[in-house]
This record gives sequence, C-alpha cells and structure tokens, in this order.
Amino acid sequence: MYFIQFQSSSPQNDKAGIRKLLALLAIILESKQMRGADAVEAQCKRFEVRASESGKVLFSADEDEIVVGADRLKVTGTEGAVFGHSVETPHIRAEPSQDLKLESPTRSLVMEAPRGVQVNAAAGDLKATCRKELHLQSTEGEIFLNADTIRLGNLPVGSFSSSSSSSSSPSSSAPRQTIYELCVCPNGKLYLSPAGASSTCQSSSNICLWS
Repeated sequence: MYFIQFQSSSPQNDKAGIRKLLALLAIILESKQMRGADAVEAQCKRFEVRASESGKVLFSADEDEIVVGADRLKVTGTEGAVFGHSVETPHIRAEPSQDLKLESPTRSLVMEAPRGVQVNAAAGDLKATCRKELHLQSTEGEIFLNADTIRLGNLPVGSFSSSSSSSSSPSSSAPRQTIYELCVCPNGKLYLSPAGASSTCQSSSNICLWS
C-alpha cells in the first residue's frame, strides 16, 4: 500500500500541489511498475514536465538527452554540480553581487580559443600572480603595453665595476640617487643603473655576469 500526503497553508498551493500529485500518479499508473515501499519507478519512452499555464516544457528526458527548459536551473547542494564530461555553454556568469571563481585545486586551469582570449576588467584591477615564473609569449606578433604609466618594481640595481673611471663612480658625498637608467643584459634581463651625463649601463653591467 502506498500513501501520499500533502500539506499546505495556502489554497492556491493546495490546487497546484494536487495537480502535481495527480500527474505523478498518472505516470505511475501508466508505467504499470511499482517496486518497493521506499521507492517508485516508472518506465516510459519520454518523460515531460510542462508549465500549467503556458504549456512550456520545463523538463524532459528520453534515452538520448535530458532537457531543462526552465529559465533558471538552481543547484542548492553544498557540493555543487559534478559533470563527468564536458559542459557546453556560451556564457558563464555569477549571481548579482557575487564573485565568479574558476578553480582547479590540484591541477592546471587551461583557457583556449583559436581566435583569441579576452580578459576585461571594466571597473577594477586585473592581477596575475604566481609562485614561480610568469611567461608572456607571442610566437608571431608583439607584446604591447599601453598605459600612461608603466612601472617595473624590484628591479636589481647594477653597481659600477672597478674598471670604470673615477668620474663615473658615485662619490660618498654625492646626493641621493633618484634617477636611474633602464638597461638590459644580453639574455634579456632588465636592471637599473644610476643615470649620468651619458649611459652608465656598460659601467654597471657586472650584474649580467651572475644573472
């Protein structure tokens, strides 16, 4: 024997709930299969749930696919949704006032697109941090930095080599150095050299020897 109980404090909810229960009973009776007191199983070629007013298909299932036609699919479980294979969608977004986080806790996160990848922060900062090396590579084009101010922090400062002339070496009584020249080693490493009347990169290029 099977018991179906429905409780509600609203007459409108009572009517809607009764309609849903009758629809469920019809499916069970048409399927002609009931198994166990703790479970209900129904077998059919296609299962559909439609909106009561518009008749829109909210959910449908057959052997080939499962379609959710509701305007919003909400998963409230603490573990979220787990998909064994790929998920295809043209748009991923967070709820209003909520952050969107893409994370791979134990492996890599890969973003690929044959025609380009665009990252845009219209009203905030864009940050990229890593523990080791950060690579920017363009195999055929250029790396273009376009901003009013470009800052390179924590660059090493080269010191004058012993072979440089005394006129180019800083004096102990000289004022504090505030202007530097940006230099580059043969291997591409950048470093700073105290600016002078002429280039001082060569005089302080000893930093390239241990770079």
